[in-house]
Amino acid sequence: MANITAAQVKELRERTGLGMMDCKRALQEAEGDLELAIDTLRKSSALKAAKKSGRTAADGLLGLKISEDGTSGAIVEVNIETDFAALNEKFIAFVQGIANAAFEQDTDDVDTLMAGEWTDIREKLVQEIGENISVRRIGKISCTEGQVYHYIHGDNRQGCLLALSGGDADLGRKIAMHITASKPEVVSTDQVSEASIAKEREIFLAQAAESGKPEEIVEKMVEGKIRKYVAEISLSEQPFVMDANMKVGQLLATNNAVCHGFIRLEVGEGIEVEAVDFATEVAAQIAGS
Repeated sequence: MANITAAQVKELRERTGLGMMDCKRALQEAEGDLELAIDTLRKSSALKAAKKSGRTAADGLLGLKISEDGTSGAIVEVNIETDFAALNEKFIAFVQGIANAAFEQDTDDVDTLMAGEWTDIREKLVQEIGENISVRRIGKISCTEGQVYHYIHGDNRQGCLLALSGGDADLGRKIAMHITASKPEVVSTDQVSEASIAKEREIFLAQAAESGKPEEIVEKMVEGKIRKYVAEISLSEQPFVMDANMKVGQLLATNNAVCHGFIRLEVGEGIEVEAVDFATEVAAQIAGS
C-alpha cells in the first residue's frame, strides 16, 4: 500500500471538500494518484456530501449540555436545510453529540471541534439525510460564584444559558426565559460598546436631520433615542416579560441576585436565504440532471 502523506490528504480535501478519512482511503486505493482518487470519490456517494455543502442550511436545532454540578454549560446551533429534516432522529442525536463534545473538549471554536471525527460523522449524515448540515455556533459559559441556568424554547430553535449568583432555580429559569424572548445584547448599560452607540447615533442623526428642526433640537432628539436604544438592549433595563411594571434589574436586586453573563442563540438568525420559486427550482434540477 502506498505511503500517503499529510500534504496529499490536505490537497485532496481542498479540492473535494471531503473529510480526512475519506480522502486518505481514496488516496490509498489510488496508490497516491490524486486524479484517480478524485475519480474514485466521484463514483462513490462521498462526493455528494461535498456538493450539498454549497446549499444554504438555515433551519436546524439547538443542543445543550450542563455540568452535573450546574456551574458550567455549552449551547450549540446546528443547521440543516429544512424543518422536516430537523426532526430526523439521527440529526437530533448529532446535535446532542456536538453539544456534548463541545462541553467535554471545553471549546467554543467550531473549527477546533470539527477538526476530528465529527467532520466524517457529519458527512455521512449529509449523505444519509440528503441535506447540507452545518455546525454554526458554540457558546460556553461558567459561574463559579453561582449556577448556570438554561431555557430552550419548545421547538429547540431559541434558547439561552445564564450565569447567575443568588436567587434560586425558579428565578434563574424565569430570567433565562426572559432573555430568550426579549433578546438583550448585554447585561447592563455600561457594557454597550462605544462603537455600537456611535453607529446608532450616526443613523439617528441622519434621520433627525430630515425633520428640518434646529440643530439643538435635533441633538436632544438623538440623545433621547440613544438612551432608549441602550435601555432596550440591556437586560437590566428591560421590562420583565412576566411583569411589565418591573425591570429585570429590579427583579434581580429584590432577590439579591447578580447576572454574570448570558449566551442567547436562535437558529438561523442572520442567515440570508435566497428565495427561489418552485417552478424555477424544478427547472434548475431538470437542467442539472
